[in-house]
Amino acid sequence: MKLTQTLRTFISSDRAPGIILIACTIISLSVSNILPQYAAFWHINIGHHSLIHWINDGLMTIFFLLIGLELEREVYQGELSTIRSAMLPALAALGGMVVPAAIYFLFNAGADGNLAGIGVPMATDIAFALAALSLAGKRVPAGLKIFLTALAVIDDLGAILVIAIFYTSTIHWLNLGIAGGIFTLLLVFNRLKVHNPVPYLLGGVIMWYFMMGSGVHATITGVLVAFAIPFGSGDKQTLSYRLEHWLSKPVAFFILPIFALANTSITVDQSFYRELGSAVSIGIMAGLFAGKPIGILLFTYTTVKLKLSKLTQGITWKHIFGAGLLGGIGFTMSIFISLLAFNDPSLVDHAKISVMIASLLSGLAGLLFLRRTS
Repeated sequence: MKLTQTLRTFISSDRAPGIILIACTIISLSVSNILPQYAAFWHINIGHHSLIHWINDGLMTIFFLLIGLELEREVYQGELSTIRSAMLPALAALGGMVVPAAIYFLFNAGADGNLAGIGVPMATDIAFALAALSLAGKRVPAGLKIFLTALAVIDDLGAILVIAIFYTSTIHWLNLGIAGGIFTLLLVFNRLKVHNPVPYLLGGVIMWYFMMGSGVHATITGVLVAFAIPFGSGDKQTLSYRLEHWLSKPVAFFILPIFALANTSITVDQSFYRELGSAVSIGIMAGLFAGKPIGILLFTYTTVKLKLSKLTQGITWKHIFGAGLLGGIGFTMSIFISLLAFNDPSLVDHAKISVMIASLLSGLAGLLFLRRTS
């Protein structure tokens, strides 16, 4: 009975998703370096695609659906509901994308540069960042969690746009047109106030199929479906609220751990350590660990000085810098973009490890900084 209660308390805590992702990453890295068959398992074919492809293009669409629902809630009721309140986290998120991208560009510009990876250090993992912030306890003001949540949600939207615009190869216009037609139909359902989830989810599955054949990354379907679902008053009876809360646990405790297990099955050898000094690895690590806090702090400071917005009461510039450090936890989204950015499997693995190292350093630095200064 005590164990059951402890498990329930753990699952309901903000720290649980981050802890589970860390555990899955450690397990995956350890097993893949002991059993070579482990990495091969994720590449077995099911239908016409590998298992890891179904995870990254299929299950992750559900993750993006949840991100879209969270973004929708912020737009209607949260920090993004008014232009003035949205300005601070929006511009902070912009700084947290532009500066890391610029740092990556500086290291990788040139004829032999791998500029395709410029989107990798632009992302923030909202689950990990909030989990790390929760470890600081009540030392940090409640407004900082709201700021970091809004920033991370906008950051995710930025990452989604980067994926849609820059990581789309040849576009098959017929499939894209059919997907667009289905999305239009879902918007009509919204206007007709259809509150049954079946038409939206069924339409989303069909839309996902055609989006996958269009050349645009299929996971974008999740965000589009989220915005087609009626928000209404946003209370507990609305479809948007019910779907968001129904998805939160499966995404946190099944989909993201499966993603981590599949995408961190990396074999580490001696040559790998030498590659950590490559322009790609340094660009990713410097972009996340240094670029994120610099960009977030710089753009936030400029926004306040121009009187476009203001800091929430109780939040200081030290808090903003600490949140910027936590913004350097890229993990899920950065690894996801790494898969799209590079064609060379070894380069993908180097990018993944660089993301994990930078995310670990950013998380520890942000946590220690906030605990020490708050």
